[in-house]
Amino acid sequence: MHIHILGICGTFMGSMAVLAKELGHRVTGSDANVYPPMSTQLQAQGIELTQGYDPAQLDPAPDLVVIGNAMSRGNPAVEYVLNKGLPYVSGPQWLADHVLQGRWVLAVAGTHGKTTTSSMLAWVLEYAGMAPGFLIGGVPQNFSVSARLGDTPFFVIEADEYDSAFFDKRSKFVHYRPRTAILNNLEFDHADIFPDLPAIERQFHHLVRTIPSEGLVIHPTTEPALQRVIEMGCWTPVQTTGNGGQWQVKLLSEDGSRFEVMFEGVAQGVVEWDMTGQHNVANALATLAAARHVGVVPAMGIAALSAFKSVKRRMEVVAQVNGITIYDDFAHHPTAIATTLDGLRKRIGDAPLIAIIEPRSNSMKLGAHRDGLPESVVDADQVIWYAPANLGWDLAATAARCTVPSVVSDSLDGIIERVKSQVQPGTHVVIMSNGGFGGLHGKLAEALQ
Repeated sequence: MHIHILGICGTFMGSMAVLAKELGHRVTGSDANVYPPMSTQLQAQGIELTQGYDPAQLDPAPDLVVIGNAMSRGNPAVEYVLNKGLPYVSGPQWLADHVLQGRWVLAVAGTHGKTTTSSMLAWVLEYAGMAPGFLIGGVPQNFSVSARLGDTPFFVIEADEYDSAFFDKRSKFVHYRPRTAILNNLEFDHADIFPDLPAIERQFHHLVRTIPSEGLVIHPTTEPALQRVIEMGCWTPVQTTGNGGQWQVKLLSEDGSRFEVMFEGVAQGVVEWDMTGQHNVANALATLAAARHVGVVPAMGIAALSAFKSVKRRMEVVAQVNGITIYDDFAHHPTAIATTLDGLRKRIGDAPLIAIIEPRSNSMKLGAHRDGLPESVVDADQVIWYAPANLGWDLAATAARCTVPSVVSDSLDGIIERVKSQVQPGTHVVIMSNGGFGGLHGKLAEALQ
């Protein structure tokens, strides 16, 4: 069957394309922006990519068009599909029907940490010899691909609350029907599709409604929004993580790189790994709980986590030049920015730390998070904010409220000049964006040579 995917370079759609190819379909796709790492991964899989949405790419007609949730009415390819009556489906629906049906699905949902936690969980099952399938919105370095079918009943999926398609406004995750569900955390995000936090809580409630009574829901004790979700109705056993929960930790190092795991008051072992930050410790606890549900004993899970490599673009060291370390990080929400910088600060001590932040997500562009941004960067020594031309709010006013030195730049060259004038050997530079940031990482490394 020939499947054509509109919006193929998104992390979800690109991963889905890999699975369709693995099932033996001929897969092609198009996107407005074809860029790495997804474009590289797709081309390596022999998937033909087209830049842009010219309807000519749909002639001759494919057997099925999978329409990504970034596509809207008015898009020339979408209009062609509708006018010609071509068969079409959303990505989550296709996945539910052709990949997840009849499998033990382990879903990881939440505002933050979905990609990292689903990568951890897939790796723990792999380490335990369970060869799971997975679909992850990033490239876990333990696997070097973002998706695979796997040949066992187990399938780990990053379960996003974003909507499914222009014709299906339900959250993607209601299609997945997990047996094991991690609800990591819940804050307001996706301001382009949700009016407020209760609207997102309602979608999480819809997810909880789909989990069988023989399944398991895992959530931290520290998230009032998730507590409200559970109180709307839950028909499934629940395990909790964190203070007062069944799963707890004793930190053995302040930065979170060593900690002891406790389950129901009994020590299970010590995780020693390259990750930092309280958020990753929390992700690890949820992972161990989910893995235990499918039969991985905690000691085995702990050994696996100690061999876990992070996900690309999650505090990934992309260059070390003349004693200066450059990191690439995906953080695009004040909480994620704060926890990431906190973990790095605890690891590097008093070393100089510069954060470069691009407000690129839809919620950021709409200004939904601007009040939380000044507080999110307190662990940096200085911040450079990038103001793209289409930003609809006053970034300079936000920068002025920061308690650490902050400047706004509207060009990559300006950012690079600023960094060059400030760095010395031993400086750590974190570049935070959920996009390619115009290749800033490589350009900065080159300029610092």
